[in-house]
Amino acid sequence: MAFKQMINEVRACRLCESELTHGVRPIIQASPDAQLVIIGQAPGLRVHKSGIPWDDPSGDRLRQWLGIGAELFYGSQVAIVPMGFCYPGKGKSGDLPPRKECAPAWHKPVLSQLKGTKLTLLIGSYAQQYYLQKPYATLTETVQNFSDFLPDYFVLPHPSPRNNIWLKKNPWFEAEVLPALRHRLAFLS
Repeated sequence: MAFKQMINEVRACRLCESELTHGVRPIIQASPDAQLVIIGQAPGLRVHKSGIPWDDPSGDRLRQWLGIGAELFYGSQVAIVPMGFCYPGKGKSGDLPPRKECAPAWHKPVLSQLKGTKLTLLIGSYAQQYYLQKPYATLTETVQNFSDFLPDYFVLPHPSPRNNIWLKKNPWFEAEVLPALRHRLAFLS
C-alpha cells in the first residue's frame, strides 16, 4: 500500500468510534523520510480540537526537552505516531488511557514504511510497556535506565504539566537525561 494512502486510512479510521464521546479525529504526522519517531499516549482535548499533534503545553515542554523549534518538529523529519490516535475522553484524574485498538491496528504498517528512522522516543508508560520487552517496574526506573534501551529507543516521562511534581522530585532527569537526549538528536537539522 502506498504511504499516502495508508496515512489517509489511519485518518479515516473508525475502529473505536462508538467508545469516543468527543468523536473520532485520528491525529498522526508521518513522512517516509522521518528520522525521529515520537510515540506518546493520545491527543488531549486541545489537540483533538486543533488537529495538530502536541499543540498544547505538553508539546511546548516536549519541544523544549528536544531542543528543537516548531518548524523542525512539524516538518518531514519528525513522525508522530501516538498509542491512541484519537482523544480518549476525560477520566477522574486526567485523560483516559489511549484506546487499545490503535497501536495493534496501525503501528506496524506505519512504522515499517519509515525507512530513515534513527531514533524512536517512547513517551510515558503506555508506549514503554507496549514496545519494551523488559521495562522496569516503574516509569522512574525505566527513565533512569534510559541507556538500556538505546540505540533504538529513548524513554521519557510524559511532558505534561501534571508531571511537575515528578520533575521536581527527580532533578537527575534534567541534569542527565535531557543532555543525553539532545546529543542523540544531533542528526536533526
